Amino acid sequence: MTTATTYDGPMIEVIDLRKSFGELEVLKGISATITKGEVLSIIGPSGSGKSTFLRCLNLLEEVTSGTVKVEGQDLTAKDTDINKVRQKVGMVFQHFNLFPNMTVAENIMLAPVQLKKTNKKEAAERAHRMLERVHMADKAGARPSQLSGGQKQRVAIARALAMDPDVMLFDEPTSNLSAEGIDDFRHLVAQLKASGKTLVIAEHRLHLFRGMVDVVHRISDGRVAETMTGDDLFSLTDMERTERGLRALDVLPVDIPEPPT
Repeated sequence: MTTATTYDGPMIEVIDLRKSFGELEVLKGISATITKGEVLSIIGPSGSGKSTFLRCLNLLEEVTSGTVKVEGQDLTAKDTDINKVRQKVGMVFQHFNLFPNMTVAENIMLAPVQLKKTNKKEAAERAHRMLERVHMADKAGARPSQLSGGQKQRVAIARALAMDPDVMLFDEPTSNLSAEGIDDFRHLVAQLKASGKTLVIAEHRLHLFRGMVDVVHRISDGRVAETMTGDDLFSLTDMERTERGLRALDVLPVDIPEPPT
């Protein structure tokens, strides 16, 4: 009798990832290894390929060539059940992607029910808990059109959390949040990190996550131009920031907030 073995390799492994849209090559051979429980930040100018890279990590974008593995499973393999993999990898989109004809609660319940992870009653209870977590419980019956951009972002976060994924992907998560919303989100990231979740965050304002980011990949022209630790990034001098092309990214302003406790 054989016994199941516990996978102890990388949570995500990316090998020579390339993605083209027609003749336009956006990703030009990216390789990365993301360990379980790690917070990886992706920085780079607009158009550098950050969002495309995130979408390739759960095959929302079809990979042109290369390999993406989640817990050792090749997402591009023909026998891979991509819906099962996506249960492990939640994504919060920059433009929310909420269904306008559904209420806030229905948006959050949809995936767990459709993928038969739970029944409607349990999904509704979990949706309420997730909305409480992002301070949106009073909007459960509202439609997305009735929400502000920041409120939609909170709902999108709650929807991703409802699947209890092992990995969370965030695409410019603070871009539509108020100062209060940003502070709440920073605390949420700290909680997710403490709980052992693996996080990949594409974000210009990386200073918001000081003390939480483990590894930083700077993407330029579809390639990883530089890799450093979060601590190394925040210790750079002004001259080093300029030399490394970081000044325009707003990653290190003068007043860097302390990490939430």
